[in-house]
This record gives sequence, C-alpha cells and structure tokens, in this order.
Amino acid sequence: MPVPPPQTPESRALALEKAAVARRVRAVAKNRLKMGSVTLAELFDEADAKTQDGEMLSKLKIVSVLESLPGVGKVRARKTMAELEISETRRVRGLGANQRKALLEKFRD
Repeated sequence: MPVPPPQTPESRALALEKAAVARRVRAVAKNRLKMGSVTLAELFDEADAKTQDGEMLSKLKIVSVLESLPGVGKVRARKTMAELEISETRRVRGLGANQRKALLEKFRD
C-alpha cells in the first residue's frame, strides 16, 4: 500500500480539528434522535442538506442511527437491516429511495 505524503504540523492540526467537529455533529444528531427531539425523516432531510453539517451527517452509518432511536438496540437494528436487505456498512448517503422509504415505514413515529 502506498504511503501518503507527509503532512505539515499545521495541516495535521487542521485535519484533526475537522474530524473532531464531525464527531461532535454526529454525536449531537444521534443524541437528538435518542431524546426524540428529531425524527428519522428529519435526520435524513438534514443529511441531504447541502451544508457542512449535512455532509457530516450523510457519513453516519445507518446501524448507529437506528441504534440511537428510542427502543431500538443493537440486535433490533441489525435484525431490521437484515430484513430490509441493507448492508451493515451502509451510510445515510448510500441509502436508496426504496431503502429510506422502508426504514421510515418500519420506524414510523
């Protein structure tokens, strides 16, 4: 595997800060889901937005989004994804229209 080019300390610090911001945005979104202040459909809409936060949310794994829903744990999230034939590695951005629709119907509020 090729080695990436060396980074300057400034570019490395910038990349680390960008990653930390992305983790915070994703954690806040999952917490809002868990508390019920946002629905799954609203989260999908936020992820579709052409904003920096939307870009960060679109990279969330679906399994972690489902696990953040009230009353859904690891087992139910994975079982649902298997029933709907959605890969466990799928991210919000990678969901097809039919997969989104099926998830929204399954977890209707």
